[in-house]
Amino acid sequence: MRILKNKMFFKWAKSEGLTDSILMKAAKEMDQGLIDATLGGSLVKKRVVRKGQGKRGGFRTIVVFQKGCRTIFVYGFPKNQRDNISEQEEKGLKKLAYGLLGAPDS
Repeated sequence: MRILKNKMFFKWAKSEGLTDSILMKAAKEMDQGLIDATLGGSLVKKRVVRKGQGKRGGFRTIVVFQKGCRTIFVYGFPKNQRDNISEQEEKGLKKLAYGLLGAPDS
């Protein structure tokens, strides 16, 4: 399984102190079926911990996910700042997912 981040997510995660080890743990959980919500179009929502606070005070991430194959973190936000993404954002992220899944592994 490949675990990736797009550029926007990489910058956001770095600014929030979200480490690769936390994201790897979340990816492993998703591969075991522990997904918070399926949004369709290979998009899932996954809560991740904030260092020292746990999932309750953590982040929500939007992930392009193919079990056993690819996990691509594409969007994230603190749970205390937003409840969810808008319908327009979801549509855009589904288009992004389609493009990412159609891309070669390289």
